[in-house]
Amino acid sequence: MPVSVKCPTCQAAVIWSAQSPHRPFCSKRCQLIDLGEWSEENNKISTPLNSADLSPEAARDMVEDLEAMLAKNDDSFFKE
Repeated sequence: MPVSVKCPTCQAAVIWSAQSPHRPFCSKRCQLIDLGEWSEENNKISTPLNSADLSPEAARDMVEDLEAMLAKNDDSFFKE
C-alpha cells in the first residue's frame, strides 16, 4: 500500500512513489514556493546543529551523505 503524505505547501495528498517526482510536494509550483520561503529566510531550522553533539564518525558520514546527494543532483531542477 503506497504511503500518502500532505504537500507541505498546499496540504494536497501526495502518493510517495516514483510517479510523484516532486515529493513531498504535489507539484513543481509548490516546490518552488517552498524554496522561496527558505530563500527569504521565512523558514529556519529551529535548533542549530551543534558539532559537539556528533561523533567525528557521524559528522564525516553526514558530510559524505550530503556530498553524495549533491553529486547525484541533476541540473534540471530549474529547467522544468
